[in-house]
Amino acid sequence: MPTSRQLVVNIPVTMAELVHRKVASGEFADESAVISESLELLQDREEGIERWLREEVVPACLEMEADPSSGMSSSELLASLETARGERQKLT
Repeated sequence: MPTSRQLVVNIPVTMAELVHRKVASGEFADESAVISESLELLQDREEGIERWLREEVVPACLEMEADPSSGMSSSELLASLETARGERQKLT
């Protein structure tokens, strides 16, 4: 059974140029290696999102359903977001 399969794809010129630059720099052996690593990174990101949803979001939702007082009001959330934004702006 083959371990790879040829695909023909069309990508924006800017992305094609990026792929060629990566190969020309010696960072990757060929265009296929660039695309393969890109797809692996995409898969890792999607798996990370799925893990975050399963391990953090779902338990938080279940906790809120079980005890609504464990959450915060919309005004508390807004204040928290404003504080976080202010802190982030201080760092830049």
